[in-house]
Amino acid sequence: MSAIETAGARSPAVSRSEPPLYAVTLWPHQALSPRGFAVVMGFTGAMLCVPLIPLLGTAVGLGLAPFLVLTLGALGFFLRRNARDLSLHEELRLWPDLVEVVRREPGGGVRTWQANPYWVRLTLRPDGRPENYLTLKGAGREIELGAFLSPEERADLAEELENALIRARTHTDATPHRPDA
Repeated sequence: MSAIETAGARSPAVSRSEPPLYAVTLWPHQALSPRGFAVVMGFTGAMLCVPLIPLLGTAVGLGLAPFLVLTLGALGFFLRRNARDLSLHEELRLWPDLVEVVRREPGGGVRTWQANPYWVRLTLRPDGRPENYLTLKGAGREIELGAFLSPEERADLAEELENALIRARTHTDATPHRPDA
């Protein structure tokens, strides 16, 4: 299961003195810890050496060794790249007059979306591809939320977020005004 963390911290994109009514940080499931990486690499390296044992010191063994080393190197490269890609995360913050989604990409890029929660529409498409496709629409844009989550997690998030949007819309400080085109 991917991680979903509800927190009260403010996003750096919006400086507010009051805490948000709802805040959540989403990130992909990270199955391989640094220790797990070492175990996988060690086990794979040992298993790749097993066929070389009877061929030690022969021309065939020396011919196979570079391919086995390249295989282990490629596995290490792709596992590290996968770990870097898992640094992706999305932060959603909701105040009575603002909903903000900040998406932090693995390469360091940051994308921000903001809208008035009174006009935001949450859509969960159970029959869509992917299953339980979750979007937020407002301020002239529609964004996908939690693309890396499982269908069950997106459904849970949609329910939580819908309840939070209802609370934000009925909050006494909220002033619904129609956004400009």
